[in-house]
Amino acid sequence: MRIVTRPDFDGVVCAVIFYEAENITEPVKWVEPNEMQNGLVEIQEGDIISNLPYHEKCSLWFDHHYSNQITTPFKGAFEIAPSAAGVAYNYYKKDLKRDYSELIKQTDKIDSADLSLDEVLYPEKYQYVLLSMTILNRDKSDEPYWNKLVELLGKFGIAEILDDPEVKQRCEALIKENKKYKAFLEKHTTLNQHVSITDFRDFDEAPSGNRFLVYSLFPDSIVSVKIRYDYKDKKKVILSVGHSIFNKKCNVNVGQMLSGFNGGGHHGAGGCSFHITKANEYISQILDILIKNEPNER
Repeated sequence: MRIVTRPDFDGVVCAVIFYEAENITEPVKWVEPNEMQNGLVEIQEGDIISNLPYHEKCSLWFDHHYSNQITTPFKGAFEIAPSAAGVAYNYYKKDLKRDYSELIKQTDKIDSADLSLDEVLYPEKYQYVLLSMTILNRDKSDEPYWNKLVELLGKFGIAEILDDPEVKQRCEALIKENKKYKAFLEKHTTLNQHVSITDFRDFDEAPSGNRFLVYSLFPDSIVSVKIRYDYKDKKKVILSVGHSIFNKKCNVNVGQMLSGFNGGGHHGAGGCSFHITKANEYISQILDILIKNEPNER
């Protein structure tokens, strides 16, 4: 049996739950949603998929994304919920020996972006928020770290985990990186009415950092758009959209909208990728929808 999940904090915590609840015999297969959507992942019978679109060959599926809802019967659980880990935890709760209630509470909070301004500006003061930001999901070379966090979260409390030398080093580097990221956002973000647009296509490798910071820097925006090239394939554009977590006036279901652009996600956040030849057309259409700010749920 194998876990197939996304390399973010929610995916890591899903793996923690599955390792205790099931007989996992293989390493975690870390996958991005667009890889699943484009048929680039070989799914096997016995696989547990979580935090990703459904695949007909899997044995169990757990998810919470609006755009991933299906009508096909399946084993596992789906719910529009703050996190996929929370969905999995509720499914397996009676079979677990450890109490993961605090970990799930924090995962729900982080994955649903239910954060205060202080948590966004000073994540170093909030242990789980800081740890979650060290999972950058931008390079497969980080797989050993993702696997390490699965092991640590399954055995230790947050204080002990943050004392691990590698985790501590990554947290310290992240705090420095976030300070630089603020300057990049200020230089490369423009405001089109109520939409903040961060365009990192000038970079060979787009800057990374606190994904919530843009909402504090541009308080008049109700939704953010980030555009960048895939650093491994400059012919592919990656676009992310998110409702402001402080100015909650966006009416657009982001996951529903992006499902029409080879992507998907939640009501309040999501992403898509497309060939550069589609960039002008797709970006213009997405911005037009966000500027109009009309409800789009089916």
